[in-house]
Amino acid sequence: MKAGVRALGIAESYRESTSTLAGVVVRASRVVDGFGFDRCTVGGSDATDAIVRIVDRLDREDVRYLLVSGIALSWFNIVDLHRIHRETDLPVVSVTYEESEGLASAIEEAFDDPAVVERRLATYRAQPSRRPVTVNDETVYVRSVGLDDGAATDVVRGFTPEGGRPEPIRVAGLAASGADEFRRTA
Repeated sequence: MKAGVRALGIAESYRESTSTLAGVVVRASRVVDGFGFDRCTVGGSDATDAIVRIVDRLDREDVRYLLVSGIALSWFNIVDLHRIHRETDLPVVSVTYEESEGLASAIEEAFDDPAVVERRLATYRAQPSRRPVTVNDETVYVRSVGLDDGAATDVVRGFTPEGGRPEPIRVAGLAASGADEFRRTA
């Protein structure tokens, strides 16, 4: 991957009822090149909207990829990767870090309202399947929209200089945590 290629990483930090989302533009050379922030509701259904707003506000034509930490932010606020791809015209890659049987049963247990459960399950089930990818001797789980499996693997590996967490997502997690702490103490 060329050193100047840019990806926007999205990660969150939350406590109580509001989640802070951070978007960080990082070059493949590991140079941080921009920040954006938004909020979504813990247990809500607005994470996808918040991610699209970050992309829109940053207005960066040089960003080639969008990397999202997970698919169920802020207590099952399910991210719709297809919608993000449609609305931003960016290839979207979701990266998670643990093997699991999926979220369907956890979603069913977490909410009492059958309509809420069905909406979340419909969004969740519409997303591409996760697949394991080995990165620097670690295994991550990747879903992608707008890239084939090989290209998504190349993007994840190209933006992960060490460990298993892509640098745009790692830095976004740090930024979200710092912004969340500031927001709560200001």
